[in-house]
Amino acid sequence: MKIVYYLPSLHTPGGLERIITFKANYFAENFNDYEITIITSEQSGQPTFFKLSEKVKHIDLNIAFDRPYNQSSVIKALKYPFLYYAFKRRFTRCLMDLRPDITISTLRREVNFINLLTDGSKKIGEFHVTRHSYQAEAYKSNNPIVKWFKKKWAETFLQNISKLDKIILLTHEEAGYWPELQNVTIIPNPIITEMNQVSTCANKQVIAAGRYVRQKGFDLLIASWSIVARKHPTWTLRIYGDGARNELQQIIDKYQLNQNCILEHTVSNIADQYCASSIFVLSSRYEGFGMVITEAMACGVPPVSFACPCGPRDIIKDGEDGLLVENGNIEQLAEKICYLIENEEIRKEMGRKARINVERFKMENIAKQWDELFRKL
Repeated sequence: MKIVYYLPSLHTPGGLERIITFKANYFAENFNDYEITIITSEQSGQPTFFKLSEKVKHIDLNIAFDRPYNQSSVIKALKYPFLYYAFKRRFTRCLMDLRPDITISTLRREVNFINLLTDGSKKIGEFHVTRHSYQAEAYKSNNPIVKWFKKKWAETFLQNISKLDKIILLTHEEAGYWPELQNVTIIPNPIITEMNQVSTCANKQVIAAGRYVRQKGFDLLIASWSIVARKHPTWTLRIYGDGARNELQQIIDKYQLNQNCILEHTVSNIADQYCASSIFVLSSRYEGFGMVITEAMACGVPPVSFACPCGPRDIIKDGEDGLLVENGNIEQLAEKICYLIENEEIRKEMGRKARINVERFKMENIAKQWDELFRKL
């Protein structure tokens, strides 16, 4: 069975790049009748950030949509039609040459024409964000022209994905946001970190992880931590990630939290950091799934999470293996973190149950769902 994935590139440490690489490697190495190819368009000779299995074939179309990154928006707009034409032509030729059985789109530029291709493959779309964020972004601008164009884009996107053979959503909550679609299958993201380590939940450390962008809500977390730190000054919050570091550091300085709120860089051994912690916090304004929750739980660390769209409600059993908080409620977030800090036995028991309950997201279980879908199609 020939399976092709497409995503723009593999040279950045993003969640999409990580999950596609992991799944491609697993399928190639554990299913003898799978032949896996990843197509990218903007790799341009750069090394992959996550290691690809030697059994996975990688083809790059070499279309530099965004480089150089310092080009003006006018130049970028003028170049775009020519680059898009080249991308469409090379993508089409690649699929016609490969003749895959399954083509998996990550719903980028290719979604506009992938349903028209006659390479013979079944077309699957993987949606790794949430419609909630799409809708919020679509109507964020007050400019009526911008709002009109974004609305038209959203309508076109819906039409395109409704024609796919399958659209894969990560949570049941997300499926509720797409009542127009009749081609939905729900397959969550698998746990990527090794589950051979476990936290004692005894260290006075709380952990969060993700890109330093507004979506992840670390500004909200730091504000909440200022409340926690007053009650429990011996505990430390470590936030692992990269991005708008200066902005977050300014908030830390504002609350005078430099001694017990630390911004850490992205690390390759995040499981070690989970296991050195006793509580995990997700403060995102929205998510597509929230892999960091399942990773922390796999290490026996109980999560405290905003009940944001989408992911936490599907993953966490509130009061059993973690705690859910009203989305954006800083005071309640602090209250729940303090509750676990102050109740060590409950914290440890939640961590134990988290490690058991999260096994449903182990790769061997998720892989069975994908294999069943591939063979059915």
